[in-house]
Amino acid sequence: MSRVVWQRFESVLADPITRYLAAKRLMGCRFNTEDRQLRLLDRYLVDQGIQRIGDVTSSCLDAFLASRERACGASYNDLVGVVRRLLEWMVDQQELAISPLTTRPQRQTARRLPYLYDPDTIRRILEYAAELPDGNRCPHRGPTYATMFALLAGLGLRIGEVSRLQCGDVDLQGGVLLVRNSKFGKSRMVPFGPRLTERLRAYAILREQRLGFPVPDAPFFTWNGRSTVVTNSIRNAFRDHIMPRLALEVPSGTRAPCVHGLRHTFAVRTLLRWYRDGIDPQARLNHLSTLLGHVGIHSTAVYLTITSDLLASANHRFEAFASSAVRQVRS
Repeated sequence: MSRVVWQRFESVLADPITRYLAAKRLMGCRFNTEDRQLRLLDRYLVDQGIQRIGDVTSSCLDAFLASRERACGASYNDLVGVVRRLLEWMVDQQELAISPLTTRPQRQTARRLPYLYDPDTIRRILEYAAELPDGNRCPHRGPTYATMFALLAGLGLRIGEVSRLQCGDVDLQGGVLLVRNSKFGKSRMVPFGPRLTERLRAYAILREQRLGFPVPDAPFFTWNGRSTVVTNSIRNAFRDHIMPRLALEVPSGTRAPCVHGLRHTFAVRTLLRWYRDGIDPQARLNHLSTLLGHVGIHSTAVYLTITSDLLASANHRFEAFASSAVRQVRS
């Protein structure tokens, strides 16, 4: 059976959905995930033959949500939230008197912690990536993935940000990357040090030898010089070719290791380094938010998983502060 290619919204909610997404994107939101989830609702309404907005009732929406089996409560609640926000926007636009959605979020069990990679594991990840053999359509496969994983681990970039890098975004002289139009529609400059400079320069030489002198808007990571190495390829290479060789033991209550864990690890290790260097992390969280491309420190807090090392460093800092305060009181 051939796969049906989605082309446009077609249901009774097609116009409000289209305008809702456009309004959010004008505010700088990408809304790609929301777009995909609202396509599911749109297709369901078409399949059910719903012809009037008034027929999008509470029971209709309950049936839609029940038809989308989700592996965990968080995923289900994300879908509920997307539908709720659409309908509340329609109420604000006076297209609905009240939202017909009455479904409540599912109760979530305690969230598992992300797997954080220690420095030795990161070193092995880069070594194993560099050893990946070339494919017919994937020349310089090893150096390409090794460089990409180095950026993910060393700068905390998102996978899509690494995938979309253009040649003009990589300033080897200034030691800075331009990350364009990322999540929340923001662009930012991300500095990098001498080790990443050396790695990026080595990859750039290989790329130029194979593809010739690059133009600024050409993809930096590419197999053919025209299209980027897509995010799914990056995830699949990590999952299928790197993870089996690492043979990691996952502690109880911890999520399975994945490539996005490199970003979590960067955030936690940056905070740990500040503690150990005697830097007040509270005064530097805005810097970390900027590096990670967040709109505020509340988003960054999601990545700051408490580890034993981090807790020990925080305790040491507090003990030093408390001792100083006690001496001042006694003097």
